[in-house]
Amino acid sequence: MDLRSTALLVIDVQQGFVNRHSRGVVPVIMRLVDGWRAAGAPVVFTRFHNKLGSPYETITGWTRLRTPEEQALAAELAPAADDAAAVIDKDQASAFTPEGARLFREAGWTDLVFCGIDTDACVYDSARDAYHNGYRPWIVTDACASTGGSQYHEAALLMAARNIGADHLLTTEIALSRINTRGACA
Repeated sequence: MDLRSTALLVIDVQQGFVNRHSRGVVPVIMRLVDGWRAAGAPVVFTRFHNKLGSPYETITGWTRLRTPEEQALAAELAPAADDAAAVIDKDQASAFTPEGARLFREAGWTDLVFCGIDTDACVYDSARDAYHNGYRPWIVTDACASTGGSQYHEAALLMAARNIGADHLLTTEIALSRINTRGACA
């Protein structure tokens, strides 16, 4: 895949999602973002906002990610967002908001590479929606984590292997070696 038609999507690496289960993935994501930017490829960040009356609140009782502090990108990544191709604010799990879908289509991207938090929610949902919208989704497995712990992360990767293809799961090392040696990530 051509890097001009491939974007890295950094999903919801926000202060409110960084905890004891997910904290260790932030430096891995930063390394991936740095490599992607050095190759001149587009990087997109998403930020989740849990609105009052959302299904997260009304169905599951989850009321986090409402304050500006929780919604802020992890401090290590915040400077990289300043020159990102886009920052998508969303009130749903998937990056395929109307704004996101329009951005992906208008940019002409064919491949979307995903990393971030939570593997079992926003990352998986975004990759699945990419697949269903005709994009080639890639998940960088060691650049994702779940706030619920490794069992949720592993379960999501198992589902992704089945639903988007095991060959679409990469490690950071593989992704970076492909963009650095060939200018491609296939």
